[in-house]
Amino acid sequence: MQAATCIALLLLSVNTQQGWGQQTQATGNASAPTASSSLPATPQPKLNEPLNLRDTSRDYSQPQSHLSNPIAPYRPVSFPTTQTGNSPRLAGLLKDGKIYLSLSDAVTLALENNYDIAIARINLDIADTDILRAKSGSTLRGVSTGLVTNTLGGSGTTVTSGGGPGGTSGGTGGTGAGASGLVLSTNGGGPLPETLDPILTGTLQYDANTAQQSTTFLTGTNSLIQNTATYNFGYQQGFLTGTQFNVTFDNTRTTTNNQNTNYSPVLQSSFQARATQHLLQGFGLGLNARFILQAKNDRRITDSAFREQLLYTINQVENIYWGLVSAYEDEQSKERALAQSTQLSSDNRKQLEIGTLAPLDVVNSDASVASDKQALIASQSNLEYQQLIMKQAIARDLNDPQLQNAPVIPTDRVGLDRLPEEDQPVEDLVKQAYANNPQIEQAVLNMKNNEITIKAERNGMLPTVDAFAYYGGSGLGGGQNPNLNCGGFAKPFVACPAGTVTPISYGSTLQADFNNTSPDKGVGLSITIPLRNRMAQADQARSVMEYRQSQMRLQQLYTQIRIQVVNAQYALTNDRAQVQSAQAARDYAAQSYDAEQKKYKLGASTTANVLQQERNLATAENNLIAASAAYAKDRAGLLQLLSLTLDKYGVSIQEAATGNIRQVPSVPGLTAPKSVEAPKPISTTVPAQP
Repeated sequence: MQAATCIALLLLSVNTQQGWGQQTQATGNASAPTASSSLPATPQPKLNEPLNLRDTSRDYSQPQSHLSNPIAPYRPVSFPTTQTGNSPRLAGLLKDGKIYLSLSDAVTLALENNYDIAIARINLDIADTDILRAKSGSTLRGVSTGLVTNTLGGSGTTVTSGGGPGGTSGGTGGTGAGASGLVLSTNGGGPLPETLDPILTGTLQYDANTAQQSTTFLTGTNSLIQNTATYNFGYQQGFLTGTQFNVTFDNTRTTTNNQNTNYSPVLQSSFQARATQHLLQGFGLGLNARFILQAKNDRRITDSAFREQLLYTINQVENIYWGLVSAYEDEQSKERALAQSTQLSSDNRKQLEIGTLAPLDVVNSDASVASDKQALIASQSNLEYQQLIMKQAIARDLNDPQLQNAPVIPTDRVGLDRLPEEDQPVEDLVKQAYANNPQIEQAVLNMKNNEITIKAERNGMLPTVDAFAYYGGSGLGGGQNPNLNCGGFAKPFVACPAGTVTPISYGSTLQADFNNTSPDKGVGLSITIPLRNRMAQADQARSVMEYRQSQMRLQQLYTQIRIQVVNAQYALTNDRAQVQSAQAARDYAAQSYDAEQKKYKLGASTTANVLQQERNLATAENNLIAASAAYAKDRAGLLQLLSLTLDKYGVSIQEAATGNIRQVPSVPGLTAPKSVEAPKPISTTVPAQP
C-alpha cells in the first residue's frame, strides 16, 4: 500500500505541473497550445461582451424547481407552438388590394415572419438546454450554428463552413464526411465528469420462498419457508472536484420456520457511506466543469450565429427588394417602349392611308409593336415572380387570398449619397470587420473549446488512481422464533419457552448501524494503469491537430474577409460611376429619341431611324436599372461584411431574438420614386398586317 501511495503522489505532482491553469506553447504533443500563440496581430472580437439574447419569459438553462412543485422536474417542458400565420403588420400594408412596400417594411416583416430567422431563433433555446445538461455532468449534444438559407432569391456575401441540423450551411468547427460516414472530432473527449445531479435509489420488495430440504439437520424441517421484505435505499452524488459520494441503507425483515434460527422475524439493517476521490485521471474542477464552460461558450457562439443569421437574411431581403425594384422599373420601361412603338405604328397607318408612307414602314413598326409586347409580357412574368419571391421572404402564409392576389409595389429607390465607409481607409474597414465579424468571434470561441478539449485529452492519458474511504455499521434484531427448537439437533422438537431469546426492536437494530457497535470502515487506493495507452495517445494527438486546423481556419477567415472588404469597397466605387454613366447615357438616349421623333414628324427621318432610337433608349434604361440594382446590392453587401447592418438600420437584436419587433428599422440612403403605379394588364393581340 505504501508503494502504491508513493506512485500516486508522484503522478499527481506530474499532473499538477501540467495543470489546467497553465498554457504553454506546444512542443510535439506534450502540452496544450494557446490561441494567442498563433493569432495575427489584428483586433479580436469583443468576447467579454456576450450578446445575452436569452428570452426572459423562459430560461431553458435553469432546471424546474422542487420548491414550487415537487413533481416539476419530472414533468415534460412545453415549447411555444410554431406560428404559421402572418404578422398583423403585413395586413396593415394592404391598400386597395396592393402592398406598398418600403425597404424598412420588408426588413421588419422579415424579422417577424421569415422562416430562416425563426428556425435560427430556436437554436438560442437549444443552446440553453445544453447548459442545463452540462450542469448535471452530462456530455453536450451540440448546437447547430450554420446559416439557414432556405429563403429563395437574393444572395449573401458571407464566408461559411461546416454544417448540422437546423442550419443548411456550416457551423463553427464544422463536420466532415469520411469514407464510412460522419467524421467525429475530439470535442467533448477526455474523462467524463462525475454525475452532478443527486440520485436517490430505492428497492421495495417482498419475496415468499418455499424450498424443499434434503436434510432436516440444518433447518429442522423438510420444507423451509421464508418470507423476506426488503427496503433498500441509496444516495449518490458527484462533485466538480472529481469526488463521488455514495450512501447505502439496506433493511430486510425475514420470517422463517427454521428451527435453528433464534429470530423470526429477523431484522437486519446496514449502513455505509463511501467517498471516492480521483487523484490523477478525472481530478480537479477544470476537468469536471469543462462541459459547463463549453456549453456557455456554445451559447455565446449561438448568439453570434444568430446575429450572423440576421445579417445574412436582411442582406438577402435587400437583394430581393432591389431585384423587385429592377423588375418593376423594367416593366415600367417596357410599358413606355410599347406605348411609343404603338403610337408610331398608329401614326404610320394614318400616313399609309393618305399615301405618304410606304407599306414596308408600317410592317416594320408593327413588328416593333409585337416585339415590345412580347418583351412586356416577359417583363411582367418576371415581375410577378419577383413579387412572389418577396412575399415568401417576408410572410409565412402564402395561402392568404388577399396576399396571393395583391401585387407588391416597392416604394423606395437607392440614393447616390456616399456612405462614410466608402471614404475610410481600407485598413480601417478591415480592422472594423475583424472586430465585429461574427464568424471570427465564433472561430475564436471554438478555439477556446478546443483548448479545453486538449487539456481533457491530456488528462485522459494519465493512469486512474482513486483514493476511497468508507464507514458503516450493521445491526441485527427481531423477536424470538416461535419455531426455535430447544431440544437439540438429535432430539424431538421442544419449543423454547418465552424469553429464551432476548427480543431486539427495530429501533435498537437501527441504532446499531451508527453507534459503532458493529463498525465497517476502511481506506484504500485503487490503481489502473493501461500499459500501452494507445487510444488515449491517439485522441490527445488528434485534439492538438484539430486545434491547429482551427488556428489555420481563423487565419483563413482573416484573409477572406480582408479580400472581401477590399473588393466590396472597390465595387461600390465602380458601381457609383456605372450608375452615373448609365444615367447620362439614358438621358442622352431619351433626348435623341425625342429629336428623332420631331425630325420624323417633319419628314426629315425614317421609321427605321425612330425605331433604332427607341431601341437605344430601351437599352439605356435597362443598363441604368441594372447598374442601380448592382449599386444597391453592393452597398448592402459592404455593410454586411463590416457587420454594421444592424447598427445602421437600428435593428434590435434582442427584439429579433423574441420575434416581437417594436422598433421599426430605418434604412438610410434611400429616395422616393418619381411615381408609384401598379403594373397595367396588356392585350396580347398583334395589330393586323395591311
